[in-house]
Formats: sequence, structure tokens, C-alpha cells
Amino acid sequence: MRQDAGGLEYDAQPSVDPKQIRELATSRWVANGDSVLLLGPPGVGKTHLAVALGREAIVRGYSTLFVPATSLVTQLARAHAEGRLEEKLLHFTKPKLLVVDELGYLPFEANAAHLFFQLVSRRYERGSMLVTSNRSVAEWGGVFGDAVVATAILDRLLHHSHVITIRGDSYRLRTKRRAGLVNQASANPATTTN
Repeated sequence: MRQDAGGLEYDAQPSVDPKQIRELATSRWVANGDSVLLLGPPGVGKTHLAVALGREAIVRGYSTLFVPATSLVTQLARAHAEGRLEEKLLHFTKPKLLVVDELGYLPFEANAAHLFFQLVSRRYERGSMLVTSNRSVAEWGGVFGDAVVATAILDRLLHHSHVITIRGDSYRLRTKRRAGLVNQASANPATTTN
């Protein structure tokens, strides 16, 4: 098996370009304040890759913070309600790299989407963001519950970005599928046929 960048098995995920991952592992994108979006269905290695790229950034001396999207939004909403939003935005703006994992698994409430927009705006061209999502960018209007806010977020994230769409089957379910315990259609509902 061919692997690097945190042990990613390229044979298991042929849709990933090893050259592109090696380039991202240099962390030049972090130095430049760029964003990385890792998109794809559950189980294809987005979080694994995000952690590996975050670790590479740390090794190269960049402050890095990893946070699940639901936790991030909960913290921002709580801080807003308690009158501490500015303090919490500063907390999430301070690291050179902010990794936001699993954006899109749960939809945001309208207020949460506006809070996330404020964070993205503050980090824009100042600090890098790496976002993993099981939703394509075309679906982010539904994730944020507001197409206008989603467009504004994407406008900033995509301006200086590297977008990697990972296709394929769930790495976690591969052995179950081989054993006949899970069929392809139930493992990946998006591929069901009529």
C-alpha cells in the first residue's frame, strides 16, 4: 500500500491525489492563509487527513486548533447568549490554522450560521481554515439554513482555497462489506438505484 501524510492509504482512496496531499503537507497553504475543504461521504478519510495535515502544521510551528463543527457552533452560541462572543471569536481566530470537522452532518440554526459567518469573516486572509464536510458546497445553503449566508461563507472560504473531493466507499465498512454483512447500497445511500 502506498501511504504518507499521516498514514493515508492511497490504494484504499484512489480519488485522492498523493502529489496534492504531499504539497498540502508542506503547510505552505497555512503560511499563505489559504483554506482547505475536504468533501466526501462518511468514512472516506476526511477527518484522518484533516488531523494529519493539522499535525504537519504543528510540526512546522503553526498554532493549530481542531474542533468539531457542532462544538464550535455550540460554543459560539453560548458565548453570544452570555455576552462573551467577542472573547470566543478571538479564541477561534487566534490559531494560525483552525480545523473544523464534520460540517454538514447536522444543520445549523439561523443564528448559528450567522455566528459561523462572523468567524469565517474574521479569519479571512488572516488565518487558515481546514473544513471537512459530507456535503458538497452546493448543499451548504441547506446546512446553514440560509443560502445568502452560505454564499457569503463560501465566498470567503473558496477565494484562496484547495478543494479536495474524496469519493469512494467507507473505509470503516470495507471489511464488513467483504464479509457480506453490509451491501453497497446500505453503506452508501447516495448510490441507491431505482
